[in-house]
Amino acid sequence: MTQASATPKATRRQHDREIVALAVPAFGALVAEPLFVMADSAIVGHLGTAQLAGLGIASALLTTAVSVFVFLAYATTAAVARRVGAGDLQAAIRQGMDGIWLALLLGAAVIAVVLPAAPSIVELFGASDTAAPYATTYLRISALGIPAMLAVLASTGVLRGLQDTKTPLYVAIAGFVANAVLNVGLVYGAGLGIAGSAWGTVIAQCGMAAAYLMVVVRGARRHGASLRPDAMGIRASAQAGVPLLVRTLSLRAILMIATAVAARLGDADIAAHQIILSLWSLLAFALDAIAIAGQAIIGRYLGADDTDGARQACRRMVEWGIAVGVALGVLVVLSRPLFLPLFTGDSTVKDAALPALVIVALSQPISGVVFVLDGVLMGAGDGPYLAKAMILTLVVFAPVALLVPALGGGLTALWAAMTLMMTVRMLTLWLRSRSGRWLVTGATR
Repeated sequence: MTQASATPKATRRQHDREIVALAVPAFGALVAEPLFVMADSAIVGHLGTAQLAGLGIASALLTTAVSVFVFLAYATTAAVARRVGAGDLQAAIRQGMDGIWLALLLGAAVIAVVLPAAPSIVELFGASDTAAPYATTYLRISALGIPAMLAVLASTGVLRGLQDTKTPLYVAIAGFVANAVLNVGLVYGAGLGIAGSAWGTVIAQCGMAAAYLMVVVRGARRHGASLRPDAMGIRASAQAGVPLLVRTLSLRAILMIATAVAARLGDADIAAHQIILSLWSLLAFALDAIAIAGQAIIGRYLGADDTDGARQACRRMVEWGIAVGVALGVLVVLSRPLFLPLFTGDSTVKDAALPALVIVALSQPISGVVFVLDGVLMGAGDGPYLAKAMILTLVVFAPVALLVPALGGGLTALWAAMTLMMTVRMLTLWLRSRSGRWLVTGATR
């Protein structure tokens, strides 16, 4: 039964099956990623406060550096999915290899910068005299694993584009287990301290990259795709990633502004803000899983020249985004009395966080629409529009957020500004989705 001849109910069931099949494993893989840092923190924390502080600074730097290059996954997913939709698996894998080669080149460039500059970078971020040596040690060693981390991002994009989110889940779980075992063995068994934790993470990341490459290479040989670097293909992957890089940097700027404003509100407010931000990030994983499904599904439909299928899939995923957002909002409201004591016993921090958490809960359906449409437009390869929309959002958000302390607003007002930011994103993405200009078909955009 074709998409055109299927009944609306059958079509919805088909889309539901695809969304669930891709989103659920993607969610598991997304959740597994921050567990790396949590495991490192739990193990290094027993070495001492200075070591844990050093790890915190170095991990934040590494996480920021890697997150900037998340376009390697997004752009690769969209490009590979289009080729899959067009029925050309050989070209799909070739496209994925270009993304992987780009990841390795970028990783090498980051190493060249970080190794000599590590002490200066750590000092710039305000590390204390006792924590700085540990942060520098961890940063320098962990930087050696950045090419592997970026290769993991690109390879994940390849498999998502091939409509496979289960393999990334299995690799993420195996990587987490290996990282925990290696950290314990090297930190305590071998007596390497924080350096052992860094080496354990590097080895685990390299193992994950090797596992991904084995899968991709096997697919390339099966379909006769070349594994050699192609300058034009790598350049095309970089060009497709630039708008998504601008989008990501704009989003990071928004989050940095929010944190800076919270810091000006006082110690209780910044503490409450960090708690809420961690919850907000966790909720984002659930919504981002649907967005990942959107990238893969929309890219495939457009590659197959099926604009009707792409529209219907977009509509159904928006419905999923709203439904999941409502469910998450209700969960936040109900779990507030249980959630906050896990992070603080300070009644002042709790009082600051409670009303702001209500704002976060109410905004979850908006976030659901934003994440889904973001994924849909990424899957369509509509990066230039996403970059412009995020810059506009930053321009609107920045003055509003900066006015919060000046007007005597507190943390609740700041998170109202964050909700405004998400509302602006929703409007810009909704207008684009309604216009149909993103429905560009073919094996390439």
